[in-house]
Amino acid sequence: MLAVAAIGISFTWSTGAARLASPAASLTRRADLPTGTGPVPSPAPVTPEPTTTSTTVAVDPGTLPQTRDRPSSSDPAFLARMQQVWQAIVTGDPSVALPAFFPLSAYVQVKALAQPASDWQSRLVAQYDRDIAGLHAGLGGSAPAARLVGVTVPDAATWVVPGTEFNRIGYWRVYNTTMSYTVSGRPSAFVVISLISWRGQWYVVHFRTPPR
Repeated sequence: MLAVAAIGISFTWSTGAARLASPAASLTRRADLPTGTGPVPSPAPVTPEPTTTSTTVAVDPGTLPQTRDRPSSSDPAFLARMQQVWQAIVTGDPSVALPAFFPLSAYVQVKALAQPASDWQSRLVAQYDRDIAGLHAGLGGSAPAARLVGVTVPDAATWVVPGTEFNRIGYWRVYNTTMSYTVSGRPSAFVVISLISWRGQWYVVHFRTPPR
């Protein structure tokens, strides 16, 4: 059974608002002034309330603990990341697709290696960048006319237990995800070798170059 998903993104921002106490309530009306020759009382001073601002700070998911949540191929966040992969292929800029790659902070937690950060950068991300460059070159002058149609993730994910493949932490893995697209109306596709999970989200780990 294959799960086919459509692409979509939404963003929400939250801002706070400053409030200033109205001085109107503290002013003395003329009809309330005392009679006689005594001094007229001065209005009470107005003290503004403190200004407060609400901000949202993004948290790197790789710094949080792994979960057994199984990812969904229709998750909007996953589809947004795969759209970034497609944009990198069309533009030839691999950096655009880095958010779709398995996070470094998570890889450091997963791998029982002496230098996991170096392996992530010099091997995995370097391969990812080369694969994106190769797909971009394959589009040639037709890149502006290329359109992503859909992402198909096979319903065949397996849980990789700790202790295998130099892993300290388990994760879900699925092979052979298909990205379908058209070029000037002509259908085409390529296969993403491997996605693995972190906290219930799919990320690319081996794009077009097979793992060694």
